[in-house]
Amino acid sequence: MDHVTTHQAEEDARNAAILIHVNGRIVPKAEALISVYDSGFMLGDGVWEGLRLYHGRFAFLDEHLDRLFEAAKAVDLDIGRSKAEIAQALEDLRLANAMDHDAHARLMVTRGVKHRPFQHPSLSRFGPTIVIILEHSMPSIPRPIRLATVPHIRGLPMSQDPKLNSHSKLNCILACIAAEKAGADEALMLDVHGFVNTTNACNFFIVRKGQVWTSTGDYCMNGITRAKVIDLCRANDIPVFERNFSLVDTYGADEAFLTGTFGAQTPVGSIDGRMIGAGEMGPVTERLRGLYKALIAKECA
Repeated sequence: MDHVTTHQAEEDARNAAILIHVNGRIVPKAEALISVYDSGFMLGDGVWEGLRLYHGRFAFLDEHLDRLFEAAKAVDLDIGRSKAEIAQALEDLRLANAMDHDAHARLMVTRGVKHRPFQHPSLSRFGPTIVIILEHSMPSIPRPIRLATVPHIRGLPMSQDPKLNSHSKLNCILACIAAEKAGADEALMLDVHGFVNTTNACNFFIVRKGQVWTSTGDYCMNGITRAKVIDLCRANDIPVFERNFSLVDTYGADEAFLTGTFGAQTPVGSIDGRMIGAGEMGPVTERLRGLYKALIAKECA
């Protein structure tokens, strides 16, 4: 069975020769290396952001940097640079790669290089490590996504807050593996109460009788694209609700779609073998795609 990922992009030969930012230096891809003692490699101890480049500008840059610095503060990680300095690093890398449009950045900050290979944060004495990868990236998702509900849940904030964009992604990776074993593309994850929450990589929405529903937000990533879709609904008289809803509600939906920085709004065709609506992009999803595209044009004019 063919698998599609929500981050599937067209192959671009130019990515073989990109330049990458590593701790203030812009270096060729083959030289973009970090230590095996790095706390991000060793323990997943770090935070990250994904940003998309449109017409020479990173969309919603301030909001992405706010989220990055908030996450760093939450895990007591000193980035050691201001938001303006990180924004300049992104711009310098963009210019070095001569990129203008349809590019995707992954901005990663770890606690840095450890003195010895153990857990305690005080052993991370040389850091932080800051890496920015900027690739030519045109989404290429050939059909609606197939989801499978998995036993892995989005947990309570005192275990690992789902709002935290951290390098510790094993729970979501295991969910994705379980979905692929079930013949799907991505995992639909429930919250601790059994309500539908999110997928392993994206935020999740359904449409029922013209109304747009998404989770309460208590157990999902505080997605920037998610927030923009909610704002667009409110500004364009599309009824939108952040609420608890079940798999029964979901199977009976007219449409379903995912949101994320990479794919914007990605239609869902089936969940647990049940076709959602007509199994293709529905009219509300298509309208929201158009509204989001117009928002990006305004943001990155």
